[in-house]
Amino acid sequence: MTILQAETKIPFTDLYSQYEECKSEIDYGISRVINETDFLTGKTTEKFEKRIAEYCKAEACASVNSGSMALTCALKAVGVGAGDEVLTVGATFIATTEAILSVGAKPVYVDIDEFYHMDVTKMKNTDKMKAILFVDMYGQTPDIKHILSFAKRFQLKVIEDAAHSFGSDYNGKKVGSLVDLTCFSFNPVKNLGAFGDAGAVVGKSKYVNMVKILRNHGRGENGCTWQGIVGYNGRIDNLQAAVLEKKLKKVDSWIEEKREVAHRYTDALKDIVVVPKETPWSKHTYYVYVIMVEDRDNLRKFLSSRGIETRIHYAKPTFKSYDKLWHSCPKTENVSDMVLSLPCYHNLPEHHQDYIINSIKEYYNEGDQKHGV
Repeated sequence: MTILQAETKIPFTDLYSQYEECKSEIDYGISRVINETDFLTGKTTEKFEKRIAEYCKAEACASVNSGSMALTCALKAVGVGAGDEVLTVGATFIATTEAILSVGAKPVYVDIDEFYHMDVTKMKNTDKMKAILFVDMYGQTPDIKHILSFAKRFQLKVIEDAAHSFGSDYNGKKVGSLVDLTCFSFNPVKNLGAFGDAGAVVGKSKYVNMVKILRNHGRGENGCTWQGIVGYNGRIDNLQAAVLEKKLKKVDSWIEEKREVAHRYTDALKDIVVVPKETPWSKHTYYVYVIMVEDRDNLRKFLSSRGIETRIHYAKPTFKSYDKLWHSCPKTENVSDMVLSLPCYHNLPEHHQDYIINSIKEYYNEGDQKHGV
């Protein structure tokens, strides 16, 4: 068993080390933006959007100032508005539901499957349904072909909340090239993370072009022509675009190294707790490595006493955050009481991985009994 000193502290993330790996490129990119006073729109934005579109094999990209703005603009771009309904899930960050409500629509929740994804066998249409907003929970996609088939049958638009899954794919095709619009968050802790908030919408050009208008106060690309559309102050900060464009070169290798850490956890813990399941159709990028245990809060306190930082993704379903939105989604409610995210990043030292694994084994007396569900 790996034994570390009592003062050992294992953070949930290590963003500075990530910066150090591409420090010269990032510093140069930031300096160029400052020296050229190229702070909003212009060539820095255009270069970044081109790189993201190429990476995702998407028709087009519109950068925005957050993943939440990406979701809101995407919904409006495909025509979702007041009185419409959107099929979605409650097992996600609040921004997914928040975006639907912010455009005046109503979320209609579907329970989740064993992968924490929308259960495609439980989707139901309504007379007011306008779109499907599904989530690539924790870093891999649901079986998108079933979602697209359902959408085609009922003439629904499809938006992918890919805040967790940048760099993933579905049957060999990159996330970002699969549905009408895909929304990314580039929050600092995401697979591709900025030095603040940032996001992007990629997908079909006709919708992405509308996002570009919406993000710029309803103005056309020349910044002067008003389109008669109520928009937002949603443009990306070019300092963030410069950072992200430099980090993009590293993201695939970081994901592969993170996957190695995740697989090491799974091999060591699979007989003790419920470990993540990988779908046969999607590459899991492990935005977070999530286990399930019945005594989550006690385990978390124990790990904290050992200097191990953990987080919860997420503590309650989004439909419990608003009045009159409650839905009967028993699996969604069940997992929110048991999920626990462990430190999992590409440069997490192996001896720290061992320490985390052995601390969990210690809590469960070396795994004589499986304590998940």
